Order: sequence, then structure tokens, then C-alpha cells
Amino acid sequence: MGDDEGCTENIKAVLSNGATLHIETVMLGGEERAAAQGLPSFKNVTDAIEGIADSVVTTLKKVKPGAASVEFGLEIGLESGQLTALLVKGTGTASLKITLEWGEIRAVSDS
Repeated sequence: MGDDEGCTENIKAVLSNGATLHIETVMLGGEERAAAQGLPSFKNVTDAIEGIADSVVTTLKKVKPGAASVEFGLEIGLESGQLTALLVKGTGTASLKITLEWGEIRAVSDS
């Protein structure tokens, strides 16, 4: 993201197990600082990841590839004191890179 879309700030966030995570965020909601409202929860970010994964898995179950891999990048933003997951362009040419394979699945022996 460019500088005109928001400045970055390092903040702490609380994970579901109570652990604290340091995150470089992009400020989306103006000049408001996260510290003024306490530590934001990381749940919005994990909910976004879960939603993306569920949507992709639903589609993969329909097309039934022999193998699949999905790669996506998230940038963490801070908006109104809440963390927000932003789907961003990664190393590929798209924000979401999906590889599907069809063919005969061969059993692999343990020996």
C-alpha cells in the first residue's frame, strides 16, 4: 500500500490464548492511536483468514482437484481501534494464487 493510503505503526494485539503479538499495521481510520482504546484483538484477522479458507475449500470440494494449494497475502490495518485484514498483492501477480491439479492419485509406500 502506498503512503497516501495510511501510515504504518507498530502496535500490540491480543491473541485468543491471551498472548500478545507485535504487528506492523497500516492506519486506516485517521490519526487515532490504538493505545487509547487498549490492545485490539487479533480475532478480526483470524476470522478473515477463516472466511477466506472456508470459501476456497467450498469451491475446491465442488471442482474436486487431485491436489490444490492456495497462497494469499494479508496486510493488517487498524481502523477505529480494530484490526482489519486487507487482502494484498503478494509475490505473484494476483492477491490470491490458486494451483489445482487433476490426475490419478498414487499410493505412496512407507518403505
